[in-house]
Amino acid sequence: MKIAVVVLITLHALIHLMGTAKAFRLAELPQLSEPISRTMGMVWLVAAVALLTTAVLVALSFRSWWMVGLLAVALSQAAVFTAWGDAKFGTLVNVLLLGVVVYGFMSQGPLSFAGEYRREVDRRLADAPSRAAVLTDDDLTHLPPPVQRYLRLTGVVGRPRAHHVRAAWRGRIRAGPDEPWMPFTAEQYNFVHEPARFFRMDARRAGLPVDVLHAFRDGTASMRVRLLSMIPVADARGPLMTRAETVTLLNDMALFVPSALADPELRDNLRWAAVDARTARVSYTVGPNEVGAVMTFNEEGELVDFVSDDRFAITPGDGDFVQWRWSTPVRDYRRFGAFRLMSRGEALWHAPEGPYAYIELELLELEVNGGG
Repeated sequence: MKIAVVVLITLHALIHLMGTAKAFRLAELPQLSEPISRTMGMVWLVAAVALLTTAVLVALSFRSWWMVGLLAVALSQAAVFTAWGDAKFGTLVNVLLLGVVVYGFMSQGPLSFAGEYRREVDRRLADAPSRAAVLTDDDLTHLPPPVQRYLRLTGVVGRPRAHHVRAAWRGRIRAGPDEPWMPFTAEQYNFVHEPARFFRMDARRAGLPVDVLHAFRDGTASMRVRLLSMIPVADARGPLMTRAETVTLLNDMALFVPSALADPELRDNLRWAAVDARTARVSYTVGPNEVGAVMTFNEEGELVDFVSDDRFAITPGDGDFVQWRWSTPVRDYRRFGAFRLMSRGEALWHAPEGPYAYIELELLELEVNGGG
């Protein structure tokens, strides 16, 4: 879709150069029968430059391309009006481009999920400490043995504790076991001690863009979905949503923010119980919500599964919350900078009819405290 938009804008820009060539007598253009003054020839030229600039910004995925695009459409239409008899069909292209600009505003502008995500993240990054205390072996002594082994394997011991983490993902997701899969890319930020979590997903359903924003802040959680960045599809919030997302916070710590599991600042929020040599139970408290999970490790000490009975699914169709077992088996550990962590996983709902995966993910990038 982006390639088609870039090609359309570029061709539209090149056609505008015909008006400039006509005005300055640079070429014989019998298809332009109306005279064009040199002053208006400059308008055609500026419109062409604005359109070409828009095409470049779209190709580079520049966030605010829509602002230049709106100016370009206005200049283009002004040029069309000066040679209406020859150029009136350019209005159809401008109407189409205006629709693209409106979508750009709704998907990247201040009212978009992307805009809200950036504001929330940037505000917290501005308050991030310049240095973080180091996680030591002494910080691990209260943990069950398999958890201690896992943290050492990940490489977090002897390194600064995580204050915030950025993760980038790709994968596919579906609303239910009989629903079609939707490919997606996603980025998230977690702020460990607040706690806060912002997860923004760009998905596709039947070729149409679907925007998703999960936000956990100020002790409450929400999950919103928009089609074409404009049409609300879902808006889940309230106590059950907050409790469910508290489990997600704990899951994130276990999978890719493991230093948080032993962070002394979170000691009062996390309680541990040993089960056996490869299994440990943990509970996590945020505000009024206490949630728990069982973590399972393999022979090498890698975390391979996380199971909780405290997360709520949103059932397809009626949108009700139901309490189903939730698990996130993971695999394919690899290096992300200084850390060795899972790179692939999925999340399963254990419905009465049987378990099914509703999301499959691959971790592409991980930055801890702004670095590796």
